[in-house]
Amino acid sequence: MSSPLLVPVTELLRRPGSRRFLHLRLDAEGLALGGDAQVADGTDVEVDVVIESLADGLTVNGEVRTEWSGTCGRCLGPAVGPVTAEVQELYQVRPSSEEAFPFDGELLDLEPMVRELVLMELPLMPLCRDDCAGLCPTCGADRNAQPCSCVADERDERWSALDALRSSLDVDR
Repeated sequence: MSSPLLVPVTELLRRPGSRRFLHLRLDAEGLALGGDAQVADGTDVEVDVVIESLADGLTVNGEVRTEWSGTCGRCLGPAVGPVTAEVQELYQVRPSSEEAFPFDGELLDLEPMVRELVLMELPLMPLCRDDCAGLCPTCGADRNAQPCSCVADERDERWSALDALRSSLDVDR
């Protein structure tokens, strides 16, 4: 993300209680975590915020929106979805709390906040749809496209000791 996220705020700071409304649309650059979901370079990121001047800093409230894409964690097909992050941040020249972002008193750099909010909203395991049936563990068929004829093994031998314990406890019932 580039310079549209550098906002001059000197005039706002001179008049506590004053507001500035911002609607910015910019291209994403390098918004990805180690997982399969990412915001591809060139994807629109919309930032709609209100910057309000306080006696000891600025508040930024609003919303950040974009789209993510990735690989479905169940069927390995393409997956896409929206990212919507609520913005409620405090900026201070000398931060008085852990939640406040520092700034120099003249320019407000919204890039770290926007980047952090978008990255926090990316899904850890992207899904093509909520009810994705995934791949058959036996034959590898995509169960979203057609059902496979594999018989599911209902018993996992790793749990046999617990099955035996359950059987011994069910004797009295």
